[in-house]
Amino acid sequence: MLTLNKVHHIAILCSDYQKSKTFYTEVLGLTIIREIYREERQSYKLDLALNGTYIVELFSFPNPPKRPSRPEAVGLRHLAFEVINLEETIAFLNTKNIESEPIRIDEFTDKRFTFIADPDELPIEFYER
Repeated sequence: MLTLNKVHHIAILCSDYQKSKTFYTEVLGLTIIREIYREERQSYKLDLALNGTYIVELFSFPNPPKRPSRPEAVGLRHLAFEVINLEETIAFLNTKNIESEPIRIDEFTDKRFTFIADPDELPIEFYER
């Protein structure tokens, strides 16, 4: 039987590296572990942590294809973060001119959540604890 310990990281490919780097570090507050420019690929690789835990690899490549988002395509659907207070999260996002969808309630857990989009329209969910 396969034994998995945890999710190691999530890899995200972006179209505008500086814009996405700013979003993931200054808006979402992830911290930089290391940033590497790979000359042979003309690509940045940015390793990011949440609360000291490595969680996201942000990649840039020249001219990547756009991600089909709507209608939803097969594959990774969204990235979700747990938050303590959804209203405070939405208020902070508003200060950064980031619009969130209306708050929804999970019909199975009765927990509240909302979505935003990263600079490349990758859905980001905020799920209240």
